[in-house]
Amino acid sequence: MTVFLTTERLLLRRFTEADVDHLVDLDGDVAVMRYLTGEPTPRAVIENEVLPKILRDYASGPAGRWAAFERDSGQFVGWLSLQPPADGSVREVELGYRLKAAFWGRGYATEGTRALLRKGFTDLGVERVWAETMAVNTASRRVMEKSGLRYVRTFHVHFDDPLPGTEHGEVEYELRRADWAEQQQNPTPGPASPADPG
Repeated sequence: MTVFLTTERLLLRRFTEADVDHLVDLDGDVAVMRYLTGEPTPRAVIENEVLPKILRDYASGPAGRWAAFERDSGQFVGWLSLQPPADGSVREVELGYRLKAAFWGRGYATEGTRALLRKGFTDLGVERVWAETMAVNTASRRVMEKSGLRYVRTFHVHFDDPLPGTEHGEVEYELRRADWAEQQQNPTPGPASPADPG
């Protein structure tokens, strides 16, 4: 098992081929996929596309996607990521998180995200972290804000089969290394919201 990092309550490790069922369970929940595709991801897609891409990304650089587990129970919680661009560089990476609905409301997404940001900025050479979500996904936006990311813009993308709420657009958030360092000097901690998705 290749542990990437641990937090007070979480352990993040690399995915392996044995994690297919974890991903199928996660992406099989319509509530989890509500703001993503609106429907479960077929097992064949997980096996043939999603998991192979996760594993390939590990070979291209230090950033990627990690399976998250509760340290106390050992239960699979979901995943968190600092997704590199296609070339595997880490100067600018995309923050992501997807947690099982059973673990929403515990502050796990914020806890894991803050740890990833620290790792990215201090150990991996990341200069900028960005994230996007639907404008109406207020729970995900709260995680970004509580993790220190700042709103950049709202933009609109055309979809042939749009999800409910698409008309309100997508939002982009970011955090740069210098701003993160300043936040560490002047922290403004706050409790996790009950509506926090992780």
